Amino acid sequence: MSTFAREESLPRVPLPTLEASCERFLAWSAPLLTADERAATEAEVAAFLRPGGPGRVLHAALEEYDATAGVHSWLDTFWPYRYLGRRDRIALNANFFFLFQDAAPGEPQSQVARAAGLIAGAVGYKRQLDQDLVPPVVQRGQAQSMVQNAYLFSTTRIPGAQQDTVRSPYSDEWPGPSDARHIVVFHRGAMFRMEVLGADGDPHSLDDLEAGLHAVLKAGAQPPAPDTSVGHLTTMARAEWAAARESLRTLDPRNAAALDDIETALFCVCLEDFAPADVQDACDQLLYGDRGNRWFDKAVSLIVFADGRAGINVEHCELDGTTILGFTDALLSTPAEEHSRRSGARSQGLPAVEPLVFELDDALRAQVRSAADAFAAYGAATATRTVSFDDFGSTTAKALGASPDAFVQLAYQLAHQRAKGHLGATYESIATRQYRYGRTEAMRVVTPEIQEFVAAMEDPAASADTRRAAFHAAAAQHVTRAKECQTGQAPEQHLWELELIQRRRGAELGVTEQPALYRTPGWLTMRDDYLSTSSAPSVHIQYFGFGSTSSRCIGVAYVLLPDRFHLYLSTPLPVADQMHTFADRLREALTELRALLSSGPSTN
Repeated sequence: MSTFAREESLPRVPLPTLEASCERFLAWSAPLLTADERAATEAEVAAFLRPGGPGRVLHAALEEYDATAGVHSWLDTFWPYRYLGRRDRIALNANFFFLFQDAAPGEPQSQVARAAGLIAGAVGYKRQLDQDLVPPVVQRGQAQSMVQNAYLFSTTRIPGAQQDTVRSPYSDEWPGPSDARHIVVFHRGAMFRMEVLGADGDPHSLDDLEAGLHAVLKAGAQPPAPDTSVGHLTTMARAEWAAARESLRTLDPRNAAALDDIETALFCVCLEDFAPADVQDACDQLLYGDRGNRWFDKAVSLIVFADGRAGINVEHCELDGTTILGFTDALLSTPAEEHSRRSGARSQGLPAVEPLVFELDDALRAQVRSAADAFAAYGAATATRTVSFDDFGSTTAKALGASPDAFVQLAYQLAHQRAKGHLGATYESIATRQYRYGRTEAMRVVTPEIQEFVAAMEDPAASADTRRAAFHAAAAQHVTRAKECQTGQAPEQHLWELELIQRRRGAELGVTEQPALYRTPGWLTMRDDYLSTSSAPSVHIQYFGFGSTSSRCIGVAYVLLPDRFHLYLSTPLPVADQMHTFADRLREALTELRALLSSGPSTN
């Protein structure tokens, strides 16, 4: 079965009924509201739902759109708005990272050897993809959407004044796979165009690639002149970067050519001139390390440190974690020599290596300097922490009679209560790739059962049996809600898209004002994240991470495997103390819950 063959036969993302989404919205928001807030929210939902009301009109427009020829999903316009419509910086705020496992014993760990091996693996994966030879993913008997794989190579986000766009192959402007034969290599803030495929399309050998990377290190030994590392500009807010990019492009024809080389490159490789101090420093550098040594708009950037440790930074607009996990697993599960052999790589001599140099005027140099300073300050205003449990994993949770994901989510809630003194809105990303062009659904974790569980754990008078019963009831409800989200039965994205339709087409549809539902305590509170959580299970990565989503949110990125549980936490600096307390309370909560469940019968 070819890579993309099953896409059109996958079921469409189901469009929930308006009544079902409103009912779920009220149920999902209720645990976070006071009685008066619930009543106010319920009144506006009733107005939204009334015959002829705004909800009916907007939902009818969405149904019509979903039935339009050529539309893959009712979410087709939602995703571009959600990702490409954001106007703040994407560096740290939207991009995510994986820290790879260190090279296996016997595998090369020097910087150049590691980078060459990763390049060889990525080029080999692209050749498989070009020939439709990457096997379609099947999970629990269900084929998964493979569309996102088309955005792994030669894909670049392009900043826009109002909304960004994406430049990529497999598009009307660039039909079929990418025909680019080069990557862009960064070192010390300088950029180099390096050929990784020969003129006939055959990949360069590992020795060739190492020679090319050594040439880059030699040419980039001296950093570029101050305020000329253009990669800094990709850390700016999107409209500002759009204006700077246009200034850059029109200033000199060579700038336009250099931008074209970057944007069409298969991917970026960032060679750092230092080794991270420790694992957390490595994670931080992968998320928001800079020194002009990144192009954050590039879909895939492989980052290799001076000691050979490595990871990936991913631009999120077309790529979700599950797709990058598949790519990473393919990259790291096979020795570099085998990747090279399978791809048909052969020795062709030193690859062509050419510096990419931009002509800058005083205004652009000032913008480079300002962007570098602002992003350094933004990174310094972010607190992070790694937390590792090497004596706990999904096997432990299952042995205790619990769903692993439910176990850790309940632990998060208990830890949050103890760290901040209350529960708060919690987001969990749920993959929906079993649908055509499927991506993710937004799950809201806090339920009445979780409230009761936390209350029982905090009540000194509650017996162990009472606490166990509360745990199992909350875990069961968590699993039920997750399954609903997996089948597209969730309210948030549906109601959000109705709001977006009103913004885009309100005058045409006769809904000239934003419906009051979107100003209710329920809508505002349910979506005001205190915890934003997402999982990336792979034996090939140590940590996964992303930035927090609001001024008081703790981002919780976790790798939960049979034998280990690793987390990367991030939050704005004013929340740092609470984040560290959360991490400490989480360690206590896991120990406490293990003891609780192991001392009594399971309900499963």
